[in-house]
Amino acid sequence: MKTRCFIVSGGSFSPVPRPDDRDYVVACDRGYSYCERLGCVPDLLISDFDSYDGPVSSSVPLEKFPPEKDDTDTMLAIRYAAEHGFQELVLTCALGGRLDHLYANLQSLVFARRQGLAASLLTEDTEVYALSGESRAFPRREGWSLSVFAADGPCRGVSIAGAKYPLQDAELQPSFPLGVSNQWADAEAVVSVREGVLLVILSRMQQDPPPVTV
Repeated sequence: MKTRCFIVSGGSFSPVPRPDDRDYVVACDRGYSYCERLGCVPDLLISDFDSYDGPVSSSVPLEKFPPEKDDTDTMLAIRYAAEHGFQELVLTCALGGRLDHLYANLQSLVFARRQGLAASLLTEDTEVYALSGESRAFPRREGWSLSVFAADGPCRGVSIAGAKYPLQDAELQPSFPLGVSNQWADAEAVVSVREGVLLVILSRMQQDPPPVTV
């Protein structure tokens, strides 16, 4: 039985992660073409066909919706995951592109965590994890930053151990970015939150280009 719902959204394409045998793959609109680039066939396509108008294999189940609706295609896929008993959700190809769609995808990730799913958004250079009432360890990554943000808050009982800037039983508000751009101090950083939904964002840091000499 497949235990994880792997949702391929329609933002900027990312070559990682790729689904594996444990995944039930849901493509969202343009995400259908991304599945081909990821080398997988989706188990389900959810689409209003406003960003994809190509052919769809008759072997792929389709849930078609009108463009005029309250939920985004990605939110519809998350609702599907919550209603069909999946306990873990991975969202990919959901960053980049339009800022409003990016923000909607982050809000959808928070919704997924509120529905009881272990929820993450993963791409090649960015990983976002939604935490609520839990602790999670993040192994040290050279060249990456670690940030925490109150997404559905206030977030109370926020602690960070093993980082350059530790935090102990703090309260974070959505209106102030106190937790941005931390770094690892130990082999792993442990992030905890007691109340609210906290987004933990791991970002690959861009290296400045070498100076030009003449």
